[in-house]
Amino acid sequence: MSLTLDTYRLLGRSGLRVSPLALGTATFGTEWGWGAEKDQARELFDTYVEHGGNLLDTAPTYTDGSSERLLGEFLRGHRDRLVVATKFSTHRTPGDPNSGGPHRKNLFASVEASLRRLGTDYLDLLYLHVWDFTTPAEEILRGLDDLVRQGKVHYVAMSSAPAWEISRMQAIADLRGWSPLVALQVEYSLINRAAERDLIPMARAVGLGVTPFSPIGGGVLAGRYTRADLAGAEAETGESNRKSFNAGLGMVTERTLGIADVVKDIAAEVDRTPAQLALAWVLRNPGVTAPVIGARTKEQLLGNLAALEVELTGGQLTRLDTASAIDLGYPHDLLASDNMRAATSGNLKIDPRRP
Repeated sequence: MSLTLDTYRLLGRSGLRVSPLALGTATFGTEWGWGAEKDQARELFDTYVEHGGNLLDTAPTYTDGSSERLLGEFLRGHRDRLVVATKFSTHRTPGDPNSGGPHRKNLFASVEASLRRLGTDYLDLLYLHVWDFTTPAEEILRGLDDLVRQGKVHYVAMSSAPAWEISRMQAIADLRGWSPLVALQVEYSLINRAAERDLIPMARAVGLGVTPFSPIGGGVLAGRYTRADLAGAEAETGESNRKSFNAGLGMVTERTLGIADVVKDIAAEVDRTPAQLALAWVLRNPGVTAPVIGARTKEQLLGNLAALEVELTGGQLTRLDTASAIDLGYPHDLLASDNMRAATSGNLKIDPRRP
């Protein structure tokens, strides 16, 4: 069954309605060597909103602040009907040890700076961007709760943190009566399914809506890389800097290119692009609320939005799952084994769909 951008979903255990695809704005601005100039970025924003999209994802350090500034300009006249998500904790000012991290000082300073750049007096959703293992969970949660009580932030969330830290924070928030976490942003795609081990199951258990980034694997699943890139070669395009960046992150390997080949084959079978197929696979995960898509041109964005219309057969899904399968690792593999099931349950049969 196909979706549309205005077929809204609830974000985690909140009542906030969000589109099934979020528009990532890390491409707003060209400071990183790729991305969209102001007029192009405006066209991306307008296209997404005109199609019914309402969830916009940014961060203070995206394109050195241009992402938030440009988004702030585009929000004028639209602010109340849109859900604006930004982040905090990444280092903002060289030489200032307190301009990064999730501690209270940086939290408040970062939010105030984001509010100024975005030209708004409130944020709909605030993610802790990157966990740093130094700030007590209670300090983070109390600071986030204070911002919610002040009306500067409506909902709080996490990104790029261990599952055990997030689940512990949710339990603390519940016990203290502080604002609960409602969302989790993780990297997730056919070339990186590591979030299936603990993060996505944890999110479903504690009420977090998952908003994956890099759902097409940094362009690998869109067919933008070949075996030549394994040797460090860069295509002579405007995306060469981004390609080398993604290659440096380990996204381009024989394994990931093999997965991309399967994606390409199935995309041809259903008359869709590889990028649309990769996005459609992420959208089918019941633990996923809204993948974050990025684009540099209107054509790329419209292509990504068409992923909402892609339908796959059971056989095609099995081929994708098989090509991209990962070892869940201990204790998951052990607990799923026939021997352990027999040792704990014998011949007992339980319908897992029933409470």
